[in-house]
Amino acid sequence: MEIIKSLINGVCELRLNRPEVFNSFNKNMALAFQDALDECEINDEVRVILITGQGKAFCAGQDLSEAIDPDGPELSHIVEKHYNPIIERIRNIEKPIVAAVNGVAAGAGANIALACDITIAKKSASFIQAFSKIGLIPDSGGTFFLPRIIGVQKALALMMTGDKISAEEAERMNMIYKVVEDDLFESEVSIFVQKLALMPTKGLGLTKKAVNQSFGNNLTQQLVVEKDLQTEAGNTYDFKEGVNAFVEKRKPIFIGK
Repeated sequence: MEIIKSLINGVCELRLNRPEVFNSFNKNMALAFQDALDECEINDEVRVILITGQGKAFCAGQDLSEAIDPDGPELSHIVEKHYNPIIERIRNIEKPIVAAVNGVAAGAGANIALACDITIAKKSASFIQAFSKIGLIPDSGGTFFLPRIIGVQKALALMMTGDKISAEEAERMNMIYKVVEDDLFESEVSIFVQKLALMPTKGLGLTKKAVNQSFGNNLTQQLVVEKDLQTEAGNTYDFKEGVNAFVEKRKPIFIGK
């Protein structure tokens, strides 16, 4: 089973499960991951998606033994059919998606983590844009997200050198949201995603949608987007519940709709 899936209290954990090769992707795992994301999207019980890795690594990127196999898929096919659909799903699913980086995140593994809405990493974890070390360019959205997150100069330096960046360095340069001490990692991640799962999921999803659209809009266009999505958010059950709870001076009980 390449992906271990579990759903507890609104949080669906998708655990990459090829620890013997540091959770590097092959065709089967890529397609299983796509299917798991699709299931999370349509399941109303899923309020948050948590992506992490089994064992010592988060994800080492592409399994190179598949990439060099003369009977395996072409590189263009791997990028187009394995990775691109994963990144599209992560960005387009209107639910919070959190990456819990429990170890090394290299190549496509690093860029999958950066494509998530929020990335939390163990203090001992690291990030590597490893593509240049084998003569390739960053894929899986790396050339899109990384320059926007940390700036062009730093992004190009990391992409060209393939230098390993510690989790603490990644946090300092705003590449990720937060670093957590190793012994507190699982408990802090659990507390964080459970908090998200109790929030108004529809509103969070629309927030994500608005941010996605902002990349291609000018201010005037984005203000229209905000008006339209705010109107949609205002028609949700959770908006009414939030307002009623505020007026009644009680804690709201959101249902994600």
